[in-house]
Amino acid sequence: MIRISDDPRRFEPGSKLQHEDGRTLVVSSSRTHGARFLVGFEGIDRREGAEGLRGAVYGLDADRRSLGDDEFWQTDLVGCSVVLADGSDVGHVTGIVESAAQDILVLDTPRGERMIPLVKELVPTVDVAARRIVVDPPQGLLD
Repeated sequence: MIRISDDPRRFEPGSKLQHEDGRTLVVSSSRTHGARFLVGFEGIDRREGAEGLRGAVYGLDADRRSLGDDEFWQTDLVGCSVVLADGSDVGHVTGIVESAAQDILVLDTPRGERMIPLVKELVPTVDVAARRIVVDPPQGLLD
């Protein structure tokens, strides 16, 4: 399964990226240029070849990217049950909305769709293996 990563280490020389057309490309060099990365790939030595890669979506094979203790793939959260710290059921995750400040969990609850910012203060525990997320929302957020 291909997942999208926001980790700048994905551009380290030797990294393998999946082009949206299914090709695997190996990074030969990279550097920042303003808010962008300039990336060179093995076997792409001419400007014409590089121009054809511009603007494409590149994924990272999930099996090739180890995650830290507090990291997870967003798509792995969909379907997780959501509970309060006391164990009472809130609902389950139906999606993730990416916003400028932080990602937002979209929840299906008995009261309908609710959203909660995915920040440690409000979402102290994410246990992907157990498919369980603990939330600590302020009063009224899930009403």
